[in-house]
Amino acid sequence: MDNYFNIIQEAYNNLHWVETTAVITGIVYVILAARENVWCWSFGIVSAALWSYAAFDFYDLYIDAILQLYYVFVGIYGWVQWNKKVENQQELTIQMLPIQQHIFYISVGLGLTFMVGYFFDKYTPAAATYWDAFTTVFALFTTYLVTKKILENWLYWIVIDAVYVYLYGSRGGYLFALLNIIFVLVAIVGFVRWRRTYLMAKQ
Repeated sequence: MDNYFNIIQEAYNNLHWVETTAVITGIVYVILAARENVWCWSFGIVSAALWSYAAFDFYDLYIDAILQLYYVFVGIYGWVQWNKKVENQQELTIQMLPIQQHIFYISVGLGLTFMVGYFFDKYTPAAATYWDAFTTVFALFTTYLVTKKILENWLYWIVIDAVYVYLYGSRGGYLFALLNIIFVLVAIVGFVRWRRTYLMAKQ
């Protein structure tokens, strides 16, 4: 355990300002999202833009770098969506998806994971291509679920962020791995909070 904390400390000492800012704004984003605060999107946009640069330039995770750029645009879309509902006095409410849709999304997601992972493994020098593809593919549609306030988005994030812990840990990105441990914990809290709100609205 002491050795692990020494690794974290060393990584912190060598941390680039881009990573520091991405981590801090990322934590603020996920906490505000769990609280259904529309300002989460502004922090998410900043975090994603910086994380994209770090993923590409520091860790050779090209697929994740592309994903982070997608987050920037989805962050803008989410901000508009959440604000639009407030302005129209028709608050966007938390919803659940039928199990059939989850089966469809998971099946398609796994198929795309294999195809994207194979392409980047064969034609680029990218690292950990299949794990990187898995987190990217599933994060693409899970982020969209957040913009629509679909309750189960938090369950997907728990799995995605857990894989990110391994992915960045294996590449030496220990603080990004630590960040995703925090994301897993906040996702659990987010699911509990959103589920409580959803059940109260149903009563």
